[in-house]
Amino acid sequence: MLTSVRSITAASVFALSAAFAAPAMAQDEGIGVEVSANVAMVSEYRFRGVDLSGGEFAIQGGVDVGLPAGFYVGTWASSLDEQTVGYGSTELDIYGGWAGEFGNISTDVGVIVYIYPDAGAGDFDYVEFYGSVGVGLGPADVSVGIAYAPDQDSLGGTDNFYIYADAGVGIPETPISLSAHVGYTDGFLTFTNDSEAIDWSLGAAVAIPGTPLELGVAYVGVEGDALIDPAGTFTDDAVVFTLSASI
Repeated sequence: MLTSVRSITAASVFALSAAFAAPAMAQDEGIGVEVSANVAMVSEYRFRGVDLSGGEFAIQGGVDVGLPAGFYVGTWASSLDEQTVGYGSTELDIYGGWAGEFGNISTDVGVIVYIYPDAGAGDFDYVEFYGSVGVGLGPADVSVGIAYAPDQDSLGGTDNFYIYADAGVGIPETPISLSAHVGYTDGFLTFTNDSEAIDWSLGAAVAIPGTPLELGVAYVGVEGDALIDPAGTFTDDAVVFTLSASI
């Protein structure tokens, strides 16, 4: 379930490429529990287009547990740039929800908590609710989704609304997949409490045959009318490279 959750939280090439590669899972047949894990190294960690690793490499990884009847829980973490708006050196996400399939239609709803365990002074942790609907069209997948974070002190006393669309296609008889993403933020953004922004990305990934490894690259950008980043340090367009593995 990681891929659906991370597709709304991070526009990194890892999220884009993993969304169209099925990870191997360890399954307990007796109680219907599936466990999967993932790890990645990215040239930058981009959250909805904004760089949270200061242009440096980030290490990311997580564990997901699929439960009976479509429910799931999971956790995911990434290293951060310690100087980035006081978030500290680590982001830890904990989430849970329900996902189901109805023919070629998929649905996913849940809640995610963003935790910054070594952040500076102030409250940075916050909660967000999400939902998405996707459809499989042959080798292609298209999905739309929303995420909503209600008023919280950590968001400067405002709420945040995010809507996005993802598309991806696996090229038949090859290990290559292509992906695209566009998202719209209204409310809290990393550098301001009242903003509108559009982020986007175009990516490609290749699975390395005979291994759990995947190489990816994506072009990521973001524009907003109130981004507090005049030098473009955290919001310039960037090419993001990824090496990831799922087991």
